[in-house]
Parts: sequence; C-alpha cells; structure tokens
Amino acid sequence: MFTSVVISAISLALFWMAAFTLWWQMHAWRTPETLASTRFDRPDGGDRLAFSLLLPARHEQAVLEHTIDRLLESGHTDYEIIVIVGHDDPDTAAVADRAAARAPERVRVVVDHNETKNKPKALNTALPHCRGDIVGVFDAEDQVHPQLLSHVDHAFRATGADVVQGGVQLINFHSSWYSLRNCLEYFFWFRSRLHLHAEKGFIPLGGNTVFVRTEVLREAGGWDQNCLAEDCDLGVRLSSVGKKVVVAYDSDMVTREETPGSLISLLKQRTRWNQGFLQVYRKKDWQQLPGRGQRWLARYTLMTPFMQAASGVIIPVNFAVAVFLDVPVGVAIITFLPMITAMVTFVFEIVGLHDFGRQYGLRVRFVHYLKLIAGGPFYQVMLAGAAIRAVWREQRGRNEWELTSHTGAHLETAAAPAETAAAPAEHSAAPIREDAHR
Repeated sequence: MFTSVVISAISLALFWMAAFTLWWQMHAWRTPETLASTRFDRPDGGDRLAFSLLLPARHEQAVLEHTIDRLLESGHTDYEIIVIVGHDDPDTAAVADRAAARAPERVRVVVDHNETKNKPKALNTALPHCRGDIVGVFDAEDQVHPQLLSHVDHAFRATGADVVQGGVQLINFHSSWYSLRNCLEYFFWFRSRLHLHAEKGFIPLGGNTVFVRTEVLREAGGWDQNCLAEDCDLGVRLSSVGKKVVVAYDSDMVTREETPGSLISLLKQRTRWNQGFLQVYRKKDWQQLPGRGQRWLARYTLMTPFMQAASGVIIPVNFAVAVFLDVPVGVAIITFLPMITAMVTFVFEIVGLHDFGRQYGLRVRFVHYLKLIAGGPFYQVMLAGAAIRAVWREQRGRNEWELTSHTGAHLETAAAPAETAAAPAEHSAAPIREDAHR
C-alpha cells in the first residue's frame, strides 16, 4: 500500500511538472497575437543611443576575428567594441589587436589581469571602460545581424526598458545527434519561454545578446564574479528590484552560435549552468520578488534542471513498475501519466523542428526527425549526469570555470549580411589597448 501511494504521488508530481513546462514552452504560440507581440518593432530610423559591446574572449583565436568583423558591419551609427582578453592568452590578444588596428575608432582591447579567469570577471574588468548608454554582451563565436543594434535602440526608447534581451540560436543542428536537440532547446527557450518570464516579471537572462542600461548595470554592481551562471544571476537580481526587461525575437535578427563540439563539452557546459542555477537559488535574491506567483516561478525555474534530470530517470522506472510489478490497476494507470506528457512533448518537438527549419531556411530531413525522437532518452541521461555532477561540484566547493571551446561550425550555415549593412572601415593605426588591473 505504501509503495503504491509513493509511486502514485511521484507520477502525479511528474505529470504536473511536465504539463506546466510544456505549457510555458509553447507560450509564444498560444494565439497569433501573442506570437506577433514577441517580435521587434520596426526601427524608426533614428539611432539615438550609444552602445558599448563587450566581447570576452579566451582561447578563441579561431572564431574571434569573424565575430569582430561581423560586429563592424553594424548599420548603427554609435557603438564601440571592447574585446576583453587575458594577460596570459597571447594568441587571442593578437587577433584582437589586429582588429583594433584596422578599426581604431570602433575597437578597443582591455586586458584582464585576474589570475583566475572567468567570464563575469572579464566583463567586470571592462565595465569601467564603457562609454555608451547601453552595455551589450556577445560571445566570441557570435554571428550578429548588422541591423540588430538599430532594433534594440528602438526597443529601449519605445518601451522604456532597463534591459532588452534578444534572441540567440544554435544553428548547426546537423552536426551530431545531440546538436539537434541542443538547437531545439534554444529555439523553444528564446522563441517562447523567455517571453513568458518577461511577462511575469522574473527572468533569468541569456548569456549574450543581452543589453542593459549602463547606469542600471553599474548600480547593480555588474556581474557576480563568483557565479557560474552570471547571466541568470544578473537577471534574477534586476527582476527582484523591479527593473523592466523586454524580450524580442525575430529569426533574421537572432545571434547565431554553434553547439559544443563534443558530448563531454556539452556535459561540462550543462554542469556549469546547473551549478550556476543552484548558486543563484541559494543566494535567495529571488525572495525579494513582490508576488507569490513570481517567487513560485523563480523556485521552479532555478530548480528545473534538477527536476528534469530526475524525471528522465524516474519515468522509465515508473514504466517498468507498471509493466513488471503487481500493482493495482489504478496505480498502473497513474504511472503512465508522465509518459503521456512525454509523448505530447515529442509531438510538439517534431512540430518545433519543422518550424525551426522553415524559419532559418534549413533543410530538415526525415532522418533528423528520427534522430530527434531516438535521441530523447539519451539526452535525458546526459542532463541527469550534468545535474548530478553539478550538485557534486557544488558540495565540494569546485567552482572553477570549465571553458567551452568553439570551432565555427555554425558559420557554414550563416546567412549573408544584410544589404543595408555598413562596411567596416580599414585602418592601419596602432591598436588601442587598455590594461585593467583589478
């Protein structure tokens, strides 16, 4: 009897968790009006804000030059690019210096002298050097649309936002079985789920294509240099003090990226994110949120990676219990409820993959749909392993940053620059480099 009650309770909890997650995941597609509201409004043609674009780069010499060149194609009239390199990374620094020499009026190089390197430390090193009204963050492998800054400029002025979060999309879905699922995760998260969070007043920001008013960012003290999910942490802290966050998504305006190059690299990346979410949860800044619903959403969101990992293990166990153990019929039926939501989720993922391919002009073949379905259980195992590893690392005080390397796999599917983009100026002046001692 006790076993049946426990099994039923776990099954019902998993069912409702999966149902809520699916409903939130499909937020943008609830009505045509909701879908239309998620897009950027057309810019009014007046670029009035100045941007400081932070580009932290560590051992990224393979992709950094392309990213800087792409940013230099921006059609906006007022922006600067601040590349942050480590004092112990001469190869990446050489690429940054060459870019600064070509475009000294746009590109500056800041050197991070922190002995222990991570992304939030690099960002905080560059923050005092920012001259713009808005600070934007990009990663070293990003492919940025030339008209993005003009759209973000208009979004700030039209909405009075403190923060604008743009879309990010992994694009090389064909590279491996897990890259297919990784790309689809980004698609649902940035295309739909983040819009729900912005509407509810609680949002864990993305790691790049995020823009914050400079005074707001400095007032918040910049990024938490000890947090492994500094983007999530910043979003939680700003949400908790009532800052307005606007999320906008257009498939032609998204920042394109690549998936991690190996399954081990993806495991380490997910470990870092999960551990960072756990750190943000334990900091309890989210408890300052004024609404009970907001606090509930915060708890659920920050603990979701661990609940998803647990469900990936428990659902097969429940299925085995229902099939092989002698339990009452009613209990057996209840154990199948999580399987129902899992199957419905598979259906929506198939539809989402079709929409992803259509929006990005990518050819999705029948074999990709098969890989999507067949890879689901294995991907859940990876998520479970990353969550367990994150808890183990947090308990042991292991907070070192595990860097995700990039090779530019997403560039082969890149779209051509917009015709309206301004070409970067060529110069041969000496680079502007600023050493930042902290």
